Amino acid sequence: MKKISVCIVEDVTDIRQALEQIIELSENCSLAGSFSSGEEAVVKIPLIKPDVVLMDIGLGSTNGIDLVKELKPQHPEILYMMCTVYEEDEKIFDALRAGASGYILKKSSPAKLLDAIGELVDGGAPMSSQIALKVVNAFKDMPVQETIALTPENADTTVLTRREKMILEKLAQGKIYKEIGKELDISPETVRKHVYHIYEKLHVNNRVEAVNKFYGR
Repeated sequence: MKKISVCIVEDVTDIRQALEQIIELSENCSLAGSFSSGEEAVVKIPLIKPDVVLMDIGLGSTNGIDLVKELKPQHPEILYMMCTVYEEDEKIFDALRAGASGYILKKSSPAKLLDAIGELVDGGAPMSSQIALKVVNAFKDMPVQETIALTPENADTTVLTRREKMILEKLAQGKIYKEIGKELDISPETVRKHVYHIYEKLHVNNRVEAVNKFYGR
């Protein structure tokens, strides 16, 4: 079984080394690169093309959210998960809009971090429980017009095929690629390809934006 290749972007040495050790000791992940600055990461990540990038937000002279926004269009297949101390609503939604597919806090246990990486690759949108609660409450409390503004206005949901709409409905139910594939009798990789096409057609970067746009929330 192919290991999940992971890059780390973290400017605090102790934290970066701790994350490196977690990845290196994992049975399912391999460390593809580790960077202490955004300037180095923005050059090397497109060359390495890892499966997953653990991205800090505060990186000294650069911002991890801005890096995701710059890197995601270059290789949309690379998955970004913010790994940060920030719990503010604004940063969470800025990260999701930029193209992050997960948001986990640094205080999470190694086991939860590795589970989140696996869930991310399986098509999930892993978030620390505190972050997930903030996302749910934010959508619940927002006026309709404000919620819709979270996604690009030029997305056209009518361009989706019947199969793509079925897959998006199952994404909205919180199902991962393996579960969707089993229900539709297709491989997880085929589901993944459909999801990429959905994101392209809706002009979004992740599951949260796609579901939000499709259902007009």
